[in-house]
Amino acid sequence: MNINRTILLCGIVAVSAGLSLADQVVLKNGDRLTGSIVRKDDKNLTVRTDLFGVVTMAWDQIESIKADKPVTIVLQDGKSMQGTLATAGANLELTTSAGKQTVTPAQVTAIRDAGEQKSFERLLKPGWGELWAGSGSFGFAGSAGNSRTVTLTTGVNAARVTNRDRTSIYFSAIKASALINRKNSETAESIRGGLGYDRNVSSRLFINTFNDWETDKFQNLDLRFVLGGGLGFHLLKTPRSALDLVGGADYNRSSYSTPVTRSSAEAYWGDNYSRKLGGASSFTQSLRVFNDLTNTGTYRANFDAGVSTRLAKWLTWNVSVSDRYLNHPATGRKTNDLLYITGLGITFAR
Repeated sequence: MNINRTILLCGIVAVSAGLSLADQVVLKNGDRLTGSIVRKDDKNLTVRTDLFGVVTMAWDQIESIKADKPVTIVLQDGKSMQGTLATAGANLELTTSAGKQTVTPAQVTAIRDAGEQKSFERLLKPGWGELWAGSGSFGFAGSAGNSRTVTLTTGVNAARVTNRDRTSIYFSAIKASALINRKNSETAESIRGGLGYDRNVSSRLFINTFNDWETDKFQNLDLRFVLGGGLGFHLLKTPRSALDLVGGADYNRSSYSTPVTRSSAEAYWGDNYSRKLGGASSFTQSLRVFNDLTNTGTYRANFDAGVSTRLAKWLTWNVSVSDRYLNHPATGRKTNDLLYITGLGITFAR
């Protein structure tokens, strides 16, 4: 019996010690959360709890806060320090190795735990070869016997994202052929690629630049070269979703095998959207509409969308659609070209 009481007492002491070391947040409505402070950014505070998982709350709705574990605290003047913090009346008391400091809640612009701080520092001055992440896919289909067809598809998307900018690269291609009346004939051949660069001007506004290339044998398009730039706005940014609006101007030079070459200035607008559909799947979508400023009434649109589902740590199943619309195509050609790719892919990150 004495042994059981000793074990019970040790358990109570251990639980009490664990609770005493946990961070605590009390909201103005009386709710109390116990766990680990993850970060404070913008106007929200994120806490990881054992019972409710990750919880995000408005910073101005906090009545009191206590962080027993050292965190990184950033003030309005840019000063950064490591230590604990606790509510002291209407203010916050910061305890660091240099001593104690009292500040108002409004003076605290950011709070980061060890993991968040490590990720933040990695994004400050990364090497050009660092922080790249993306995916690549490859598809193959064929038939033999009464008919013989071969279709190859491939796609690559990669991006390097830091606290200040974003660099992206994309490439997609399809090549298909069929044996018709004992004569081999190509039925599709299209290649699309490009790169983009966004530079943050503020927390919401960014500069947007891009360079696109495209060739399509069955649109008689030898090469479309587009170079442009403008402004973008981060309309929505949450842990699960992001929506950017962009707009600007570009130069478009399109060479056709008819032979015709068109050069024009364009005004463009569009959006970039991404959303996590679940623990394993994500959706991305991009739209660009280009209005020809040189030839009034002419316009074109690029639409891209895809879903990627993680099957293993590095293996994914990808489905993507890439549509190109031109209201004044080459003579005898249709206005719309749709490219869809599905198959296995790999993910990478550095």
